[in-house]
Amino acid sequence: MEKILILDFGGQYNQLIARRVREQHVYCELHPHTMSLEEIRRFGPIGIIFTGGPHSVYLDSSPRPDPGVFRLGVPILGICYGCQLLAQSLGGLVTAAQDAAAREYGKTETVFDPTCSLFRGLPEKSVTWMSHGDYMARVPEGFRLAAHSSACPTAAICDEQRRFYGVQFHPEVDHTVCGREMLHNFLYLVCGAHGDWTMADFKRRSVEELRARVGKGRVLLALSGGVDSSVLAALLSEAVGEQLCCVFVDHGLLRKDEGDEVEAAFSGRALDFRRVDASGRFLERLRGVTEPEQKRHIIGEEFIRVFETEARKLGAVDFLAQGTIYPDVIESGLGQSAVIKSHHNVGGLPDTVAFKEILEPLRLLFKDEVRQLGRELGLPESLVSRQPFPGPGLAIRVIGEVTAEKLALLREADAIFREEMAKAGLDRIASQYFAVLTDLRSVGVMGDGRSYDRAVALRSVQTSDFMTADWSRLPYELLDRVSVRIVNEVKGVNRVLYDITSKPPATVEYE
Repeated sequence: MEKILILDFGGQYNQLIARRVREQHVYCELHPHTMSLEEIRRFGPIGIIFTGGPHSVYLDSSPRPDPGVFRLGVPILGICYGCQLLAQSLGGLVTAAQDAAAREYGKTETVFDPTCSLFRGLPEKSVTWMSHGDYMARVPEGFRLAAHSSACPTAAICDEQRRFYGVQFHPEVDHTVCGREMLHNFLYLVCGAHGDWTMADFKRRSVEELRARVGKGRVLLALSGGVDSSVLAALLSEAVGEQLCCVFVDHGLLRKDEGDEVEAAFSGRALDFRRVDASGRFLERLRGVTEPEQKRHIIGEEFIRVFETEARKLGAVDFLAQGTIYPDVIESGLGQSAVIKSHHNVGGLPDTVAFKEILEPLRLLFKDEVRQLGRELGLPESLVSRQPFPGPGLAIRVIGEVTAEKLALLREADAIFREEMAKAGLDRIASQYFAVLTDLRSVGVMGDGRSYDRAVALRSVQTSDFMTADWSRLPYELLDRVSVRIVNEVKGVNRVLYDITSKPPATVEYE
C-alpha cells in the first residue's frame, strides 16, 4: 500500500493535512518529528510532508527531523514551518521578518509559477492562507522561487531534481482556493501515487490482520452503541466470529431511553451481547468532581474496571477492543500536538489493565471513514449515520458536578431538542446536535413569580471530519419551539441559549 508520512512539528492544522491526503485516496499517517531514520525506512513512504508549527527554525530549541531524511531520495513537501525547515536545513537562511509587511496572516493573493510540478494546471494567480512571522531571506542552492505574494517573494520554493517543495502558506485549509489541487499534484505528479486507499481494501486487510493477531484468543468489545463501536463490532464479528463478546456498559450517563435502544439494536444480531448496569458505581466515583479532565480520567478508568470484572465472569479473555478513532488520538495528545481533552478511551486509560492487549483497529480512521467502512460491512444506514455520542456521555454535558437530578433534567431537555430537530428534517443535516446543562443559574419570571433556575445551552455543528466544525444556522422558528418547550416542560430550567461558536476556537463538546 502506498503511504505518505506526515512528520508533526506541532502545527494546528496537522490532522487536516492527513485528512486532505486521505481524500485523495492515498493512505497516510501522522507521526512525531522525532521518528528515527530507521523507523521512517521501515514505514516506507512514497513521500514525506513536514507540517507547520509555532517555532522559529533558526532557534537552537526548534524541532528538527533526523537529517538523514533528506538523503532518502523520497519527495518532501514542507508546509509553513516545514517549508522554512527545509530551507534552513539545506543551506538557506530564515530570519524573523524585519518589515511588518513581510509578516502575513490570513487570505493572501499569491502568484504561482505553473512550470513547477506543484502548481501544474493551476491558475497563475489565486488566494492562499498565510500564517507566518518568519521569512526565507536566502533560498538554498538548487532551489528556485515558485510563488510570490506582494509582501513575500519566497511564498514557495522547489528543487525539481531532488523533488523537494516548500510552501509558506497552508494548502490544507479551505481558504487556500487551489490547495487540494496542489496536494494532488504532490501526491500524483511528484510522488507517483496511484490512489490505492479504499475502504474495501482497508476492510480486507483489517480482517486479515485481526485474525492473525487474535489467533484463538477471545475478544471483549467495549460496545457503546455509537457509530464507532458498532462498526468495530461488525468488523470483529467478520474477523473472529464466536470469539467476540460485546459488553455494553450502561454507566447511567446515557441519553433518554438510549440504553434500551442500544440493547434492541443488537439483541437480534448474531453476537454475544451483554448489558451491564453500572450506573451506581459511576455516579459514586463522580461525586464532587467538577474538573473536566478529572471526569474523563475517572470514567475511562471505571470503564476498564467494569470490563475487567466482566472478563473474569467470561473466563479467559485476552483482548479488549475499543472504537478509538483518529480525532480521539490527536486531541488526547499526539506527537507535538497539545492535549485538547483526554478521551476516555485514550488519555483516560489507567496505567495498568488486566488484558493481554488492547485492540483499536479504527484508531487511524476519521469519522467519515468509519461510516464508509460501516457501509462496506453492510450495516444499515440508520446505524452508520447515527448521531455521535461521546463515551463519557452526559457527564461532559453537565457542567460542574454530575448528579442524578442534573442528569434527569438534561435528558428531558436534550430529548426535546432531538425530537424537534427530527420533526424539522434537520437531524440528518446537522453533523451533531445536543443540549448542555450549564453551571449558570439566572433570575426569571414564571407564573407571575420570580424564578432562579438553570440555563440550558443548545449546540449544533456541521463538519466532515470532526477536527474542525462550524455552528449550524438553525431556523429561528425551530429554536423558538425548542426554547418554549424546554422552559415549559422541564422543571428547573428558565433560560435557553444557542451556541454559535465554531471549532476552533471551541471544541464540539463543552468538556
